[in-house]
Amino acid sequence: MSQAGLGGAVGAIVKRDLLLAFRRRADLSTTVFFFIMVASLFPLGVGPEPAVLRTIAPGVLWVAALLSCLLSVGRVFTADYQDGVLEQMVLIPHPLIVLVLAKVFAHWLVSGLPVVLLSFLLGLQFGLEGDALAVLALSLLLGTPTLSLIGSIGAALTLGVRGSGMLVALLVLPLFIPVLIFGAGAVSSTVSGIGAEANLSLLGACFMLALPLAPWATAAAVRIAVES
Repeated sequence: MSQAGLGGAVGAIVKRDLLLAFRRRADLSTTVFFFIMVASLFPLGVGPEPAVLRTIAPGVLWVAALLSCLLSVGRVFTADYQDGVLEQMVLIPHPLIVLVLAKVFAHWLVSGLPVVLLSFLLGLQFGLEGDALAVLALSLLLGTPTLSLIGSIGAALTLGVRGSGMLVALLVLPLFIPVLIFGAGAVSSTVSGIGAEANLSLLGACFMLALPLAPWATAAAVRIAVES
């Protein structure tokens, strides 16, 4: 098995998933607009008091990011499972873990990266500025890939199950909670002047733990779903 062949397979998977995502613009826009709407409605409901908005900003923005990821992660493998692409991925002579990681990366590019980029604009609605905006973006840059990695496990475990969307949420939400706590805590600490280093370190540790383990668990679940 050549490295060129594996690299070509990974590139083909990422390119294909991105093309399919942009062809299904409704799914793509749903995730992005959900994040925008949730984050934008809170300032309207709470009121214009700057101190209150800065206090609730970390939790609101991070919960919106988590829910937008949860909204899309259940569809990572569904279409490929239905049209037989997953079966081909299992059969080709490349590590399934790497191919799964490519699909998760493509999902993050479509659903996680827009959230990171939009966080600068949406953070301004809550009165965040300077270091707080930078830490918000950095925490989402570390946290959203972790959410995609963890969510892919639930998506793979529920392949072929009717009403899998709710089941995915039940499976992965408990695992999302540490990421939410550390991500929001990093921004809150910056706003209060404490410093975000501890929370960012813990958030990075979550990512480094999920990076090798989540693709392995996801690949095992995909293999079971295909062979059953």
